[in-house]
Amino acid sequence: MPTFAIQPAIILPGRGNEVTGINSAEARDLCRSLLLETLRYLAVGPRLREALRRRNGVLEIAGESYPERRFQSIRVVSFGKVAREMAAVAAELLAGAGLRGIVVAPDSAPLPGGRDPAFEAFQGGHPYPNAQSCRAAEATLALLENCSRDDLVLFLISGGGSALLEKSLYPSVSAEDLRRFHEVLVTCGATIYETNVLRKHFSAVKGGRLAEQAAPAIQATLYVSDVPDHLPSTVASGPTMPDESTAEDCRRIAASYDLLPKFPGSIRAVFESGEIAETPKPGHPVFARSSYYCLLSNREGVGKLVELARAKGLGAETDVSCDDWEFRKAADYLLARLGALRRQHPGRPVVVVSGGELSCPVSGEGVGGRNQAFVLDCVAKIAGQPIVVLSAGTDGIDGNSPACGAIADGDSAGRAARLGLDPESFLREGNSYRFFEKLGDAVVTGPTGTNVRDLRILMAYS
Repeated sequence: MPTFAIQPAIILPGRGNEVTGINSAEARDLCRSLLLETLRYLAVGPRLREALRRRNGVLEIAGESYPERRFQSIRVVSFGKVAREMAAVAAELLAGAGLRGIVVAPDSAPLPGGRDPAFEAFQGGHPYPNAQSCRAAEATLALLENCSRDDLVLFLISGGGSALLEKSLYPSVSAEDLRRFHEVLVTCGATIYETNVLRKHFSAVKGGRLAEQAAPAIQATLYVSDVPDHLPSTVASGPTMPDESTAEDCRRIAASYDLLPKFPGSIRAVFESGEIAETPKPGHPVFARSSYYCLLSNREGVGKLVELARAKGLGAETDVSCDDWEFRKAADYLLARLGALRRQHPGRPVVVVSGGELSCPVSGEGVGGRNQAFVLDCVAKIAGQPIVVLSAGTDGIDGNSPACGAIADGDSAGRAARLGLDPESFLREGNSYRFFEKLGDAVVTGPTGTNVRDLRILMAYS
């Protein structure tokens, strides 16, 4: 199982700053290098240190200054895939301030730099909530209980929080039923927005309900976005933000995907009762003292990739219009965009950079994820052509596999055929990781310490 280590700078042939021709191996190495350099740039710690500062008794949060003496207590809730990194920065910057906190992450590793006694740590479940997810939610609600106007609550949120921190709003819905509810939503093919509309209305901590619990304290949410930029309240299902969606939206989405027969009986009963509880909406007084600051999003990742590609002399363009598309449709579209760019720059290596997440309904019992499925679908489409395709999750995880994505080129189909591997069969079985594992082309980085959706690189190199 190959792991892409940090690679040295790649010197490409050409004149001036314009590359005039590279071979297949150089193209593959360049795509890997572009991804890894971008992931380093997307480190969360430095961004949080820029947004959260403390000097001379004054706490600065995203440009707003607060004298520490005004706060009776400081409470920190950090949850999501990069919760530990964010909590570690907060613990360091607020040392001696008497903070109390909760950190909920998908692993049990201690906070970087050692365990901080100020934080109670939980290992939540992902992509589905587990018993620790529920205990973490109960502990968080208890931490936020009885907040006053003289308290400060810092919410440090990243993607994955929807499952990692979870508790049912309805006593009739058991923890196991809630887990099954999440499983249906994750695998039904709905968009992340639609999925989170339903999650919000069945959760005691989502859709602004943590802000409701923390009011009237001053609240600051610093978050890493793994959703489209225009949908910030979808990050971790918007636990601290006003919710624009409604109970009627829940009924519409459930009907459009025929979800009711798939939901546990206790969830169906809530729908059938007509008593889906509404979430706090924009303008609700619980948000009167709340502020929000996005530390990182997919936009930064896509922008950095294009910047790096152009700095290496490649013709590069961005296309994020296929966000949330079905993965096969997105592959056809992006390959067509690559062909058009190639015709505009004959003889010059060109790159199309895309970001966001693609729809890839789970099929079969295999190992893989949407990034590897996207690349696997491209294998036959680029066969025999001087094209490289790489797709990866910025968090280092793709679906239920140990890889973050995969890479393929025009020779992949031939190499697979010689090994007796049929790409379409692996796709039908949801087994994209096993395909690329056998070829040695699974992209394995391990956890990256960031989470800003997926990045795709499509390169034509001659």
